[in-house]
Amino acid sequence: MESVLAGIDRLEGLPRLGGMARPNGVAIVSERFWAFAGVDGTLREGAMPAQRTRLRNVPLVRGLVRLGLAMSPLFRRGGVAKTRERLLLAAAVAAPLLFAFLPERASLLAGLAVTLGLVLWLLRGRTLALHGAEHRAIAATEERRLAETWSGAARPTRFAARCGTNFAALVLPVAVLLQRVWPFAPTVYASAAVVLLSLALTMELWLAVEGSTRRIARAFLLPGLGLQRVTTREPRLEETRVALRAVESVLRRELAA
Repeated sequence: MESVLAGIDRLEGLPRLGGMARPNGVAIVSERFWAFAGVDGTLREGAMPAQRTRLRNVPLVRGLVRLGLAMSPLFRRGGVAKTRERLLLAAAVAAPLLFAFLPERASLLAGLAVTLGLVLWLLRGRTLALHGAEHRAIAATEERRLAETWSGAARPTRFAARCGTNFAALVLPVAVLLQRVWPFAPTVYASAAVVLLSLALTMELWLAVEGSTRRIARAFLLPGLGLQRVTTREPRLEETRVALRAVESVLRRELAA
C-alpha cells in the first residue's frame, strides 16, 4: 500500500475529497466515487449519484443538492449504514417537523434534545478517533504526504475546515434566528420550509467562506474548529490507515476513469 500511495503523491490535480467517520470505519467520497474501509479490514465501494449541471448555479438549491449528495453513502441501500441506522437518522431528520405544534420554548428544548441525542449516537464507539483519522487522511492527500502518513513518518492535522462539525456549528444559530423571524403560523409545511431554508442558507454561507481568502470570513469557521476538539481524537496509526485505505480506493478509481 505504501508504494501505491507514494505513486499517488507524485501526481498533480487530485480530486477534492470529503469523508465521514463511523464507529466501525471511515467513508471517503469524491464527486464520482465513495469507499468505506472498515476497522475489520473490509472495503466497500460505490459510485456517487450524478449531480445535474443545471442545479450547480442555482442559489439555495445548489447547497441542498450538495448536502444531499454528501449524505447519499449514508442513506442509500448498500451504503455505509445499516437499515436500522438509516431509519433512525430519517426519524431524527423528520422530528423537527412535528415540533411545529409545540409551544416555542418546548419546541426549542425538544429540538436541542434530539440534536444532542443524534450527535451522541453518531459519535459513539471509535468514531471520535476515526473522525480524526478521516481528517488526517484527507489532509495527507492535499499535502501529497500519503506514503509518509501511512508509515507514520508524518501526522497531518486532525482538524479540517470542511468538516461537517463546522457546518453544524453554523446551521444551529441560523435555524434559531430564522425561526424567530419566520412570519407564518407554525404548521408542518412551515416547519419543513424553515429546516430546508436554514440548511440552504447555511450552505451558501459555508460555500462563500470556503471560497474566500479574507481572515474575517475564516472567522465563521472558528466555532466549528473549536468544536472539533470534542468531536475528534488523536487517531492511532492503524486507525489512520483505515482512512487511507478508503482514500486509496477512491483515488484509484478516479485516476482510472
